[in-house]
Amino acid sequence: MKKAIPNAITLANLLAGMLAVVFLVYGQPETAVGLVLFALFADFLDGAVARWLKVNSPLGKELDSLADVVSFGVAPGVMLYGLISAGYSDGVWPSALDYAALPAFLLAPFAALRLGKFNLDERQSEAFIGLPTPASALFVCGLVLLYGNPHPAWVAVFLHPFALYAVTAFLSALMIAEIPMFSLKMKHFGWAGNEIKYIFAGISLVLLAIWRETALSAIVLLYIGLSVGLHLSKRKN
Repeated sequence: MKKAIPNAITLANLLAGMLAVVFLVYGQPETAVGLVLFALFADFLDGAVARWLKVNSPLGKELDSLADVVSFGVAPGVMLYGLISAGYSDGVWPSALDYAALPAFLLAPFAALRLGKFNLDERQSEAFIGLPTPASALFVCGLVLLYGNPHPAWVAVFLHPFALYAVTAFLSALMIAEIPMFSLKMKHFGWAGNEIKYIFAGISLVLLAIWRETALSAIVLLYIGLSVGLHLSKRKN
């Protein structure tokens, strides 16, 4: 029974991703964001529970990647599809096929490729190589919340179809890029060795306090910027 608990949480992640796609199809993108955020929480929880119960298994690792493809690859791809289509139709969420928005689905195969590489890459036990799929999904969720909430006129630039095409390419490339990204897991809670994590957490809380839920995309950009800066600093040293 203990072995089944982490896998059940992983399957809840998958179910949330599938439901997110359904709500997107029926024009409820903010509900879909909530489901993807739940999937992200389940993705963190299944590993933590498996370690706590000491029941790590190859099956759990494979299930985790399969669920992540849906929740953090397919669902965000549908989100980008909807945003691009809405950009071409005065902000109206699509109710019919829009060929111009189909490039958004490139996000899903790149997420699958990133997850396949992660399962085989032994370098990623304590840090990541390339942007983790949950971070990519979180960035897209932030864009959806910008779309669904009042925002300054200049923010509309980020929701323009051409900008969203660039976002799709940017996230897809980063997921498979050979760029180290720090992990938020901590072996201890001391400052030494966790400096970048505490800095990231502190700035993220400030952004959330200022912009609330619409800060999600900015937080992911902060994560990318700190990771790249840390990598360049280490190379220079």
